[in-house]
Amino acid sequence: MAVDTPARIAILGAGPIGLETALYARFLGYEVDIIEQGRIGASVHDWSDVRMFSPFHMNCSSLGLAAIEAQDPEYQAPAKDALLTGGEWLTRYLLPLAQTDLLNDHIQQQTTVVHVGRSQLRKRDLPADDSRHSADFRILLQDADGTERIGTSDVVIDTTGVYSQANWLGVGGIPAVGERQLRDQIHYRLPAILGDQRDRFAERTTLLIGSGYTAATNAVALNNLISETTDTQVIWLTRKPAGTDPIRSIPDDRLPERAALTAQANALAHGSDERFRYLGETGVLSIEQREGRYHVEIAGDPGETLVVDEVIANVGFRPDLSLFQELQVHQCYASEGPMKLAATLLAQDSADCLDQAATGPDSLLNPEPNFYLLGSKSYGRNSNFLFAHGLQQVRDLFTVIGDREGLDLYAGMKHLG
Repeated sequence: MAVDTPARIAILGAGPIGLETALYARFLGYEVDIIEQGRIGASVHDWSDVRMFSPFHMNCSSLGLAAIEAQDPEYQAPAKDALLTGGEWLTRYLLPLAQTDLLNDHIQQQTTVVHVGRSQLRKRDLPADDSRHSADFRILLQDADGTERIGTSDVVIDTTGVYSQANWLGVGGIPAVGERQLRDQIHYRLPAILGDQRDRFAERTTLLIGSGYTAATNAVALNNLISETTDTQVIWLTRKPAGTDPIRSIPDDRLPERAALTAQANALAHGSDERFRYLGETGVLSIEQREGRYHVEIAGDPGETLVVDEVIANVGFRPDLSLFQELQVHQCYASEGPMKLAATLLAQDSADCLDQAATGPDSLLNPEPNFYLLGSKSYGRNSNFLFAHGLQQVRDLFTVIGDREGLDLYAGMKHLG
């Protein structure tokens, strides 16, 4: 059912896809509230020193560039083929976009979305009934000072991502014994190993866990420290079979930086430097802190207890499902993403996220009318999300919200350009 302007759309999260979603909605004439629990682009700030694999033209939209250029005629966009760091992406695209008149006054920072529900309706009422759309969304918000208040909207789009909720590092995906007590001390993301956190890793022993590109990035950074210092040591742990590459290689990879990182990390795993030890086909059973060091029991035949100074667990992320537990959202039992999209992604599963085809508007629909998940959160535990996929979602979504098949502001803006 079409939602006519000037309806109010609440967009949860002011990350890259949240900003692009809000911009699209504003161009179409919708009222927009962008609700961000921290600061704009918070997750990108966290990996600001890391260089992206994909070129700038895959990490911007024609609509975004047009909005920034209209605001600042002297704006110079990065080159289309530029490989930006997270920090450069923030300062040269995301923050200028957020500061445009179209978005700036619509962003509520330091505001936490606690729960989303319906006025006068609970989860069990009118199951899978389109008439639920007649009840406004009721959003419990908490400001930075702890004050709670209620916001309302006609449409809710959850773009909060997954970066704030890391998986557990224990065997089987559950917490290792002792991990819950040390949750705030373990690194689950991309610490600035060669930057302002260098002293935490130089001349010390680090346990690295994981077999994705984040782990590969940290492995290469840690090895750089080994080459620059005398007593830095690394133990890299994965579930991959011993003797195989920890990072899956993509044949004829179209992203040279990704291919280079994969090759570097895999070479480290098979290297002979005693200061960089790789252990495959194992996992963490327990972790305990004693006298400032971590004692980590790992599975194996026989098992072993590792004594290290820092632990980096790059074991992936999962969506926070608590925000919409009072809404009727059909979720995949494996990925925890919305079921229609998860099924579509499963049918086209590929090692290379660049091979993924557009999933189409129908994949974004939930039993709950006018509630949508976009961005990495819509992929659940599937890590193949790209910014370019999010732009496809934004375009497809507004053909549904506006009931205008073929609507594509991105293509129109490119034509005008």
